Amino acid sequence: MDFGDILSQWDSQQKKPAKGQQKGIQKSHKKANAPTKEEKEAMRQGYSWEAQMEADNKRHINPMELWLNRYGTVDKDKISDEAKQDELMHNREYLRNLRPEAVIDLHGLTRDEAWSKMNSFVTDCARRGFKKIMIIHGKGNHSHGSDPVLGQEVRLFIEQDKRLGASGHPDRNNGGTGATWVLLK
Repeated sequence: MDFGDILSQWDSQQKKPAKGQQKGIQKSHKKANAPTKEEKEAMRQGYSWEAQMEADNKRHINPMELWLNRYGTVDKDKISDEAKQDELMHNREYLRNLRPEAVIDLHGLTRDEAWSKMNSFVTDCARRGFKKIMIIHGKGNHSHGSDPVLGQEVRLFIEQDKRLGASGHPDRNNGGTGATWVLLK
């Protein structure tokens, strides 16, 4: 039996319906590579899928660029800068000399008003990621008694609030004992 005989036998078997097959079953007569409905619509509008594939195939890409697009890059300089910035933020002397990122003035408020203002202020600053804030409370020149009222209130607030860390007074040019800077944890 040669190859021609095998092909003719195969053709005859294809023309006969197989056992269990019905003659009424519909087969798709669509060619395997025939355009889909979307492709036909695109061709009607003047866009050719084949032209796009040819353009993609002709475009040469640098293998290094392909690798970088696929796997991304690591910016070692950025990582180094972030590490240096973290190290600075842990240096107490640097933080003490750092300018305050936000300031609140409590002049003219009662104790309760000052407490609620400080609480909302610190909450907002912590949410924003600030490191150092300034609370201006005054020296108590108009307070009745010997000690300034708001200064004690600010000190008590700083001691009780777990979000706040080290604190101190700035130099005379920036408020002296009438203001308090605070580092946020």
